[in-house]
Amino acid sequence: MHPTTLTLPDRSVKPRRSGLTMVVDGGVPFGALRDIVSSAGPYLDFVKFGWGTALVSRELGDKIELLRNNDIEFYFGGTLFEKHVMQDRFDDFCVLCHEWSCRFVEVSNGTIPLSNVEKTGYVRKLAGEFTVISEVGFKDAGRSDRLGPRRWIEYVEEDLAAGAQLVTLEARESGSAGICHADGQLRVGLVEEVVSELPVDSLLFEAPTTALQAHMVRRVGPDVNLGNVAPGGVLALETLRLGLRADTLTQFEGPAQ
Repeated sequence: MHPTTLTLPDRSVKPRRSGLTMVVDGGVPFGALRDIVSSAGPYLDFVKFGWGTALVSRELGDKIELLRNNDIEFYFGGTLFEKHVMQDRFDDFCVLCHEWSCRFVEVSNGTIPLSNVEKTGYVRKLAGEFTVISEVGFKDAGRSDRLGPRRWIEYVEEDLAAGAQLVTLEARESGSAGICHADGQLRVGLVEEVVSELPVDSLLFEAPTTALQAHMVRRVGPDVNLGNVAPGGVLALETLRLGLRADTLTQFEGPAQ
């Protein structure tokens, strides 16, 4: 950030344990990703290669090298994990992650019929070889709406106990499931219970829209962990964190002097 006389919130610096920003790459061309890293790299902690794009991207190796050279971590979308489990090819998933020298893996059950107990079994298996980021919530909005706050909290606690270092709360890249209703409205009551009862530094809230990002920054603070950010939205999110955008402009001001 450029020098300024403004009083702004303190922000953690990389390598961060909180205030993480995860971008979802759904097929961004290498040149575009390179430009994003060049302009916003200091504020970007993770790139998730969304769903199964890692298998069809010709530029995956170049992208991974770019990220590594700029201290940005990466992992493959949980849907790719689920596809391997669905076809009884979990060992092949591990081989794939080792082939790309992944340090992080995502474990989810957002689409396939896999119980949270079964999911935590995979978390335990993977935690000995990788840093595990698990995910709670379903990609089907109706299914997620039927998952009450107490069950969300139980699932997060089970994932953390099994060895997950970070638990993602599902919202999809569209912000239309998981912690959101199908119309994109945040399930505020659910978020309030989760934030009140769980360690927020261990949670990553998917927040693809400005409205969701602003709500979470106002509720948790500048160092809330946010994911599924659009590749071109990293700098805009950082201004939300610092109170430099209308949505949070007055949020971090102290009493008038």
